[in-house]
Amino acid sequence: MTEIPEHLLKRSKDRRAAMSGEAPADAGAATPATTSSTPAVASSAPAKAASAPATPPPPKPDAPHVAAAKSRKKIPFWAMAGLSLLPLWGFLYLIALQPVEKAVAGPLAVGTATYSGCAGCHGGEGAGGAGRALYQGEVMKTFPHIEDMLNFVYTGSQAYAAEGFKAYGDLDREGGAHAPLSYNGNAMPMQGEKAGGGLTEAEILGVVCHVRYDLSGADSTSEEWAAEYETWCSPESEIFKGLESGATSFDTVEKDFAMLENKPKAVGTSPRETVGK
Repeated sequence: MTEIPEHLLKRSKDRRAAMSGEAPADAGAATPATTSSTPAVASSAPAKAASAPATPPPPKPDAPHVAAAKSRKKIPFWAMAGLSLLPLWGFLYLIALQPVEKAVAGPLAVGTATYSGCAGCHGGEGAGGAGRALYQGEVMKTFPHIEDMLNFVYTGSQAYAAEGFKAYGDLDREGGAHAPLSYNGNAMPMQGEKAGGGLTEAEILGVVCHVRYDLSGADSTSEEWAAEYETWCSPESEIFKGLESGATSFDTVEKDFAMLENKPKAVGTSPRETVGK
């Protein structure tokens, strides 16, 4: 008869006990051994220490130009509106640098504009053509007194001829007095409104001042012409202002301005004798 090893018998008993719900025969002895071994297993596996987070390296310092840009004072937002207007300011500045033409006021300003209607006969610079030359002192020789020239321009040469006058202006003129209808057979047209022309008395004074002081060369600062210029042709001329407003006329100017230091002589609106030198 074959002998069954003891450990196999024990394994068979334990299996049967497990199936029937009974505790194995050596369960009491085995339990302490199992229990006592648990701490040993636990103690043999030491707890893993928690690893501390790695400290990040310090930041790299900014380059000098970057640090300067960060520390620079920023432009406030409200200043952007002003900066956007810089092109406009620049444009206005350039305009301000342009030279401004000096405006000529008073009779000369009016006369310069009015003379455009005379230039067709007398030339733009007064050199003459169909009409007599007015430049290089010619007018001053013919009309030493402005009142005589004003009367002649107002009435025209035909009116002089109709009244029986043989000449106009200075009868002792160097080179001879000017006859009313002697220049190329062309008459001087009447210019005054009452005579049938198209110019007001203020416009006639303006164009006469322009011819005398701008074209013929009278010097408004000279002793010979300063008084006439101040009375008749300066921007402050009271006579010119009176003619513009209608407060005076060529027929009454002698009486209306008798209080002036440089009293005007008679002008009139019909042909008359020269007032002389």
